[in-house]
Amino acid sequence: MFRSIPAAARRIALASLFLTAGYGAFMTCSALYFTQVAGLSPAKLGLGLTIAGAVGLPAGMPLGHLADRLGPRATTAWLVALNGVGTAGYLFVRSFAALLVTACFFVVVQRGSRAALQALIAGLVDAEGVVRTQAVVRSVNNIGIGVGAAVAGIALQIATPTAFSVVLIVNVLSYFVSAALFRSLPYVPPAPAPAAGAPKRAVLRDAPFAALTAITAVLSLHTVLLELVVPLWITRHTHVPTAVVTVLFVLNSVAVILFQIRIGMRVSTMARAVRTARLSGFVLLAACALFSFSAFGPTALSIVLLVAAGAVLALGEMLVSAAVWTITFKLAPPGKQGQYQGFSMTGYAAAVMVAPTLLTFLMIEWGSPGWFVLGAAFVLASLPTGAVVAWAARKNPQPAEVPAAS
Repeated sequence: MFRSIPAAARRIALASLFLTAGYGAFMTCSALYFTQVAGLSPAKLGLGLTIAGAVGLPAGMPLGHLADRLGPRATTAWLVALNGVGTAGYLFVRSFAALLVTACFFVVVQRGSRAALQALIAGLVDAEGVVRTQAVVRSVNNIGIGVGAAVAGIALQIATPTAFSVVLIVNVLSYFVSAALFRSLPYVPPAPAPAAGAPKRAVLRDAPFAALTAITAVLSLHTVLLELVVPLWITRHTHVPTAVVTVLFVLNSVAVILFQIRIGMRVSTMARAVRTARLSGFVLLAACALFSFSAFGPTALSIVLLVAAGAVLALGEMLVSAAVWTITFKLAPPGKQGQYQGFSMTGYAAAVMVAPTLLTFLMIEWGSPGWFVLGAAFVLASLPTGAVVAWAARKNPQPAEVPAAS
């Protein structure tokens, strides 16, 4: 896995491993920590996290722009370290107000650190290696989350305030270690100052990129299917044992670890990225259809359909990731990777924010037809990708290869 990327990218992957292992550990037992240790009701916890998500929604673009102007290496390291500070603040949360302040700070800094990291990767890795590095990082992230969840399992068995607090402290330390690793990377100079009269935040005037971000937002709805919708679907619409949920999680993680890099390496040009984006819409539609059909027939057939749906969903996720990485990096003008990647992440953040309510209504309340509505949305969002990319090429010509619209 690591041999296919440069030394600097390997260090980024290692930093990401520490970051996601600590975050995965805390997220596994965060609900119990906030309700049993911090004394918050589930309703207040959900409300606080929803508000924090909304507050952090626009944070990626300005903090990404900050990374362009100050240099992505130092900005990434400082923002990741501040994530550790925000996580440490959870140790002192004992009221809704404290949760709200701490969670808002954490989410804002987290959005910024992700945008800055994209600019850092673009500054350290050549154009051909960006997607490969992203694929390695995503695979490592899955490993980190799995390791963190396993560690958190010990705390869940002990189930004491001290055990949960120890997990939180481990998460804090993981952020600081990750920040130190980012800081040790080679120096990446800041982007030159914009020319006189040029807009400082050019992405806000880039209509094609905004359209691409909207496409990404729709395709990103798949990210909450496995963690929220599918478990509810299995328990409420099938007679399948809930243990299948674990099987689907393991299947997804293993698939990403084994195949994300291979897929990413094949999506290295804009033409391939556009084709991959279109294909992803139909693959996600197929996954939705299989999930829908799992509500009918005997239990054995439902299990087979669910496992098949999980495998197809994992493929769709990997195709979306590879296509979006290539397109967004190639469309961002030189020196503006931070703000462009931050703006792109706004679409993802918006999808994650609205998806729980929207998809719960579609699939859990409405039932099988809701899966086909979502699948149709995936297809309709993916089809105009080529036209949007060609529009971007006409408006902002780049040296990168851009295909004509179909």
